[in-house]
Amino acid sequence: MGLHDLTLYDVICRNAVAFGKAWAWMEADDGRRLTFREIKESVDRLAAGFQGIGLKKGDRIGVFGKNNLEYFLIYGAAAAIGAIVLPVNWRLSAEEALFNLNDATPQVLFVDPQFQETIQKHRHRLPSIRAFYNLRPGGAFSDWDSLMADPADFQKVDVATDDGFVIIHTAAVAGRPRGALLSHGNVLCADMHLNLCFGLSSSDVHLNLLPLFHVGGLFMATNAFHAGALNVNMSKFDAQKAVFLIEQENVTVFFEFPPILSSILEAHQKTGKSIRSVRAVLGLGVPETIQAFQEATGGTFYAMYGQTETSCLATMGRYDDRPGSAGKIIPLSDVRLVDEDDNPVPPGRVGEIVMKGPMVFKGYWNLPEDTAHAFRGGWHHTGDLGRFDEDGFLFYEGRKAEKELIKPGGENVYPAEVEKVILQHPDVESVVVFGVPDPKWKEGIKAVCRLKGGAALDPEALIRFVGERIASYKKPQYVEFVQELPTKPDGSVDRARVKAMYGGTR
Repeated sequence: MGLHDLTLYDVICRNAVAFGKAWAWMEADDGRRLTFREIKESVDRLAAGFQGIGLKKGDRIGVFGKNNLEYFLIYGAAAAIGAIVLPVNWRLSAEEALFNLNDATPQVLFVDPQFQETIQKHRHRLPSIRAFYNLRPGGAFSDWDSLMADPADFQKVDVATDDGFVIIHTAAVAGRPRGALLSHGNVLCADMHLNLCFGLSSSDVHLNLLPLFHVGGLFMATNAFHAGALNVNMSKFDAQKAVFLIEQENVTVFFEFPPILSSILEAHQKTGKSIRSVRAVLGLGVPETIQAFQEATGGTFYAMYGQTETSCLATMGRYDDRPGSAGKIIPLSDVRLVDEDDNPVPPGRVGEIVMKGPMVFKGYWNLPEDTAHAFRGGWHHTGDLGRFDEDGFLFYEGRKAEKELIKPGGENVYPAEVEKVILQHPDVESVVVFGVPDPKWKEGIKAVCRLKGGAALDPEALIRFVGERIASYKKPQYVEFVQELPTKPDGSVDRARVKAMYGGTR
């Protein structure tokens, strides 16, 4: 490591000194608590365990499970030895999870007991993995404690700020997910922006309710840790448990995607548990929910725009400063809006959101052409559309046509991926999938289908068909069968007309 380098492991070392005996992590499932000093001690033992089984700088470590203390320690120990973490979305289907694992070729995989049957069944299809470990007690794989048995110091490794830290797979554009490689610098820069925007300090308490495989969940956990705040960790979101933890631990901040915040407000009303300690929430809430939260707590809702490739953030601001916007450009980034020829567009005009600065990821794993295309002209092209008003607030305006995206509950779903699965059904002739307003998820998935001659199909049966083949959150909530789909002069389906004609939620 050079004189000017800093990594997540350096933050762990720094915090062991700066906040030593203060609580760093509380595990909601079993009540375990670790101080910042104990976090470092555990990370060091795990790093020695990793090196003991032959892991070295640049190797990938897969994690297939729900949030827990061990998951966070894996991130820390990987940072210590320069390894790269591959967190797998546990909501994916088996085939989707296998694709991500084989794409990044991890040498070691940690798995929750509840997902081990799937991994055992397909173990022969994971040639890169030479060791399997339990992420929680009680599994059939090698025991976690075997990696923590050696108290010897791990061998120091030169790890630079710009070295890779985590690979997070994005939604399946062009039929396949792409692994976004984020660096230590990306993590630390995101931490500083979130700390600055939230005014986070060691007196804060973060409710870690988003999954650690998600860039928002991971970076909220690291930024709270970085600030010396307490992370209160939930293995999986449950609204009643969340309001209990908010009252018990005096939670002050969290990140939400619909319908998390509305569920917390409902649980608060049903249980009578106090949520007045919450002073700040970041997310994508709907106006009615945001207003209800601010009235119930006196807290502030922060709006934002970002993606995995921009280390979660590009713009952020208080919702009330300009309702409906995604805030203003964060300090250490430059964001512009450009036309199809990459020329800047003026305020009020819609253009593609492009960005440069230390928040931009390193590139797509093993996809140099995709990376070069995204980074053309020295800017990261997000594929998202937006417009600036005269005061510099960004308003999100959807995706470019070739990168159309649906975001149910904060997840990313490409219509083409869902359409591909629907067309596997023997009764479906053609289909168009697109996003529609949804009261629960903010945006829902709708499929408009033309059936083959003489075929009859129940919408619920088609929804189940999709849910059995890809992640459940990607299945449509709404299905409509039509006699014909409008076409263009060349005979292809006119997607714009389909959305205009059937954009309701029937």
